[in-house]
Amino acid sequence: MADTLLPRSVRARTTVLATLVSGTALVVGGLLLVAALDSSLRRSGDDLARGRVHDLAAQAADGGLPRTLGIGGEGVGQVFAADGHVLAASPNVAGRPAITGPAASATPRVRTVDGAPDDDETEDYRVWLARADTPGGPVTVLAGSSLESVREATRTLRRDLLVGVPVLVLLVAVGTWLVVGRTLRPVEDRRAEVASVGDDDLDRRVPVPASGDEVSRLAVTMNQMLARLEEAHHRQRRFVADASHELQSPLTALRSQLEVALAHPGEDRDELARRLLADTDRMERLVRDLLYLARASEATVPPPRTLVDLDDLVLEEAARLRATTAVAVDTSGVSAAPVRGAADELRRVVRNLLENAARHARTTVAVSLATHGDAVRLDVRDDGPGVAAPDRERVFDRFWTADPARTPATGGSGLGLPIARAVAV
Repeated sequence: MADTLLPRSVRARTTVLATLVSGTALVVGGLLLVAALDSSLRRSGDDLARGRVHDLAAQAADGGLPRTLGIGGEGVGQVFAADGHVLAASPNVAGRPAITGPAASATPRVRTVDGAPDDDETEDYRVWLARADTPGGPVTVLAGSSLESVREATRTLRRDLLVGVPVLVLLVAVGTWLVVGRTLRPVEDRRAEVASVGDDDLDRRVPVPASGDEVSRLAVTMNQMLARLEEAHHRQRRFVADASHELQSPLTALRSQLEVALAHPGEDRDELARRLLADTDRMERLVRDLLYLARASEATVPPPRTLVDLDDLVLEEAARLRATTAVAVDTSGVSAAPVRGAADELRRVVRNLLENAARHARTTVAVSLATHGDAVRLDVRDDGPGVAAPDRERVFDRFWTADPARTPATGGSGLGLPIARAVAV
C-alpha cells in the first residue's frame, strides 16, 4: 500500500522520502531543543536561587540582613518570620506580605508560587526556601526566579522554529529535486538514446562518460547489450539468408529435373522419381532441422526427462547407418550407459554425430560409450581428414561448412552439429 501512495518517478520518490526524513528529524530536533532550553533555564535559575538562599540564611543568622535584598533581574527574595512578618524583601515585592507559607526544613526545598505580586502586576515564580535560625527566632528565607522569563525564552524559540523548520524542509525538498534531477539526467539521456535505436541502426552506441561511476558503468552495459543485439540481429539475418539458400537449392534441382522431364518425355520415369525423391528427402530434413532449431530457441520449458538407455539408442542408430553407407561402423566400445534425458532428442544427437562422421570418414567410424563417475561420455571418431584447429568452434555455427563447394550428394545442410550442441546444452 505504501508503494502505491508514492509517486512512480525516482526523482519524485527520492524528493518525497528525503523531505519526510529531514522534516521528521527537524521537528524532533526542534522539540528536543525546546525541552533542553526549558530544562537548562530552570536548572540555571534553581542553582542561582539555592545559592541566594544559603547566603540570605547566613546573613540572617549573623544578624546582618539588609532591609532591601539585591536579587536583581526578574528574581524575587523574601525573609519573613514565623508569624508572616516580612523582615527583608526584593524591590519588586517590597511592602507586600509573604508570597508563600513558611519553610518546614533547613534544607532548601523548591516550590512554585502562582500569582505573586510583582510591582503593579502579578507573576509566577519558582522559588527555593529554607528555615534559618536567627537571634530573634526562626525565619523563612526564600529566593527564586520568574517562570515567565523561561516561558518567554521557550516561546521565542518555538516561534523561530515554526518559521525556520518549514523553510529548511522546503530548501531540502528543492535541493533534493534539483540534485537528483541533475544526477538522473545522464541516465535519462542514455535511456532516450537506447529507445531511439531501431533494427536498422543497431550499430549505434551511447556515450560513455569518463567519470567511472554508476552512470558510466550503465552506459558500458547498454553498449554491451546493443553489441549483443547487433550480433544476434546479424546472425539472424545470416541464418535467414542461409536457410533461404539451402531451401532454394533442392527446389531449383526439383524444378530443373521436372523441366528436363517435360522437355524429354521419353526419359526413364523411375530414375526421375528416385532423383526427385532424394531431393525431396533432403529438403524435408532441412525443413525439419530448421523447425527444430526455431522451436529450441523459443522453448521456455525443457522436454520431460526420463531414464534412457543411451547404449540402446547408439546401437540402433549404428545399425541404421550401416544400412545406408559403405563405411564400417565399429561399436565394440559401446557399454551400458543409462542417462536422464529426452529420448527423441538424444537419438537426434547420436544420429547427427554418426551421419556427420560417416560423411567425412574414409573407411571407418568408431563409436565408444562409457560411464565416467556421474557423467556419460559418447565418442564418435572417423578416419577422415579431421577439422582444422581454427574451425573447431565454427563447425557448430549454423550452415557452416569447411567445403564451400559441397553438393547435395556429398555435403549436409550444416545444421547437424549445431542441433547436437543445442540438445547437449
